[in-house]
Amino acid sequence: MAYTIQALAEAIGGVAHGSIDLTITGAAEPAAARADDIALAMRPAFADTLKTGAARAAILWDDADWQAYGLEAAILVSRPRLAMARLTERFDRGQGYTLGIDRSAMIESSATIGSDTSVGPMTYIAANVQIGDNCLIGPQCYIGDGVVLGDGAVIHAGVRILARVRIGARFRASPGVVVGADGHSFVTPEESAVEQARATLGTEVTAKAQSWQRIHSLGSVIIGDDVELGANTTVDAGTIRPTEIGDGCKIDNLCQIGHNVRLGHDCLFSAQTGVAGSTVIGNNVILGGQVGVSDNITVGDNVVVGGGSKLLSKVPAGRVMLGYPATKMDQNLEIYRLQRRLPRLFEQVAALQKAVFKTGDKD
Repeated sequence: MAYTIQALAEAIGGVAHGSIDLTITGAAEPAAARADDIALAMRPAFADTLKTGAARAAILWDDADWQAYGLEAAILVSRPRLAMARLTERFDRGQGYTLGIDRSAMIESSATIGSDTSVGPMTYIAANVQIGDNCLIGPQCYIGDGVVLGDGAVIHAGVRILARVRIGARFRASPGVVVGADGHSFVTPEESAVEQARATLGTEVTAKAQSWQRIHSLGSVIIGDDVELGANTTVDAGTIRPTEIGDGCKIDNLCQIGHNVRLGHDCLFSAQTGVAGSTVIGNNVILGGQVGVSDNITVGDNVVVGGGSKLLSKVPAGRVMLGYPATKMDQNLEIYRLQRRLPRLFEQVAALQKAVFKTGDKD
């Protein structure tokens, strides 16, 4: 992969300066950059280390004095992280998966595979599967009965997509993803302790010990276009209706989407987030790392939830939430400030009590 400064600037939406015909073959942090790398120095603090490396060109912020850093060329960008997205796409060398259909892959005769689609070693594609054009399916994957997979999918090693899952175009699944496994749904013959605890808020729990009986998952999963699932993330099948993930959702590693959940479009979830069953989440919702969302609640559009928070009840659209249980961020921070003052407050109360008691003794 080689680009001139001018070509790279056009590709990432920047403005080229200096020796625009200089050839670039890679990208690096400033201190580690070689002569044919472009250094990523999109903030002044990063640019200060340019002289440590050997880069002749760098990507800088839009009003940077690029010549002051002794560079031969520069690309100036107004939105650095967007430029980073476009740059990394150009230089991504992929995982080196086999192109074409590997001899060890097993594909049932009723499955249909689109044009220019690759299937890696030891992958199994079940009956009645429909896979679109220009897909890349890595080694040791499982594509279950009746799965529909749209054009342009990238399925990394060890992904399991179970029966009847329907997925749109340009899907990306990192290693270990499981889509369409049974939901965690069980019932007891008589009212259980958890049912009583929920109904009475824990004041009356008298249920006897019982064995759990499975509620089977008949609904599978529907995933829209341009969805990405991180490594070891799981999406459970719905009980009767499908679990749904809208277009453009990006879900990080080690996340869990429970049965019957509905996600709107363009949601962004960080690692170790869990959404419990039958919850409805709106569009453009952002959940930080280790966020927990209770079952059977709704979360409105454009909600932002800070890392480690736990949503236990309905959240209106547009709220910024933090804490356990999560409250509006400004309220949570005020509560935290007051909590920090509690030791001093107790000391003051104790001193007042002591003073009152001494006054009483004198009377």
